[in-house]
Amino acid sequence: MFEIFPNKYVWNLSANIALSSGGEIEEILEACRPLLDAAGNGEDPGTEDFFASWCAVADRQVELADENAAAGRSLSAATRLRRAAIYYQVAERMQSRGFAPRAEAYRKMLDAFERAVRLGEENCELVEVPYEGTTLPSLFVRAESSGAPAPVMVHFNGLDSTKEMIYWSGIGQELARRGVSTLMVDHPGTGGALRLRGLTAFPESERWGAACVDYLCTRDDVDPDRIGVMGWSLGGYYAPRAAAFEKRFALCVAWGANYNWGELQRRRREREGENPVPHYWDHVQWVWGKNSLEEFMDFAPAVSLVGVVENITVPFLVTHGENDRQIPLEYAHAQYDSAVNSPKRELKIFTRREGGVEHVSADNQPVATNFIADWVAETI
Repeated sequence: MFEIFPNKYVWNLSANIALSSGGEIEEILEACRPLLDAAGNGEDPGTEDFFASWCAVADRQVELADENAAAGRSLSAATRLRRAAIYYQVAERMQSRGFAPRAEAYRKMLDAFERAVRLGEENCELVEVPYEGTTLPSLFVRAESSGAPAPVMVHFNGLDSTKEMIYWSGIGQELARRGVSTLMVDHPGTGGALRLRGLTAFPESERWGAACVDYLCTRDDVDPDRIGVMGWSLGGYYAPRAAAFEKRFALCVAWGANYNWGELQRRRREREGENPVPHYWDHVQWVWGKNSLEEFMDFAPAVSLVGVVENITVPFLVTHGENDRQIPLEYAHAQYDSAVNSPKRELKIFTRREGGVEHVSADNQPVATNFIADWVAETI
């Protein structure tokens, strides 16, 4: 993994997210260089400095994009706006929920993303999935095919990711090349569902999974008999849980084997493993709608696939990086071993020879996106 900040996993992870999403190395270095001293003060201190530095780089990209657009150079503007959206997103996810400028950065990210998609004429449709009296902000990437109804994968977020981060990973584009569409969802506890609508997470992911299937069945470009579900990071809990109890899903992928996330919280409190974001305990309370650390810790054991994976009766792929510093490798084996009723199960551990060894292959995401896309296309 690219590690510009010595012994600072959480900050380095953000730089890697920007790189793998399509950020430019010089712009990333420009955002990081002023932070090298602040990075020595622990995970949480200095995150406001991080925010200011990354937003400054993003703001300049927007200014340059506006100049391109004014000159009629829409495609050039789109590439600038995409990078601006990436940098705003990275800046935003590093902050505590009480940091007031965070909301403005998120709004700027959404605006830059939408303009990048529109000006770049990208294969990306902004949609709303009806869900329990409201809607879930989502992105739909259409399969590159003859026009017949295509199979589709529903892609869930992790603890701190968004639908835009899924899009930037390239998984939707790789699936599209193989004739499979993708619906990327900001479900309860993530992205716009949490930030704009106050929808917090809960263990029963089959509820929003069912809403996604219902929506897809209304589209004439979707084959309703070939709808799969996948998720990365904490989505490696959400997707298998949904596949276990929403039987309309035709297959499942856990991109990161989050087998017993609740138990992991006890281990994290004992400082075992790395956190994905600064202000971690504040973040998990926000995501799950809990009012104290004690309330969260009492609740956390409910987020577990122990006794759940056995209910998966469709093809099931589990992937994991051998050097995942957030989720122990033992969980990948436990998740695979428990899937005894899947007619086709596979465990893929990414090794140093292949690359993609960190959490959800953040160090080399194309390794994972290509493997997963091939497996899905072959299976669905």
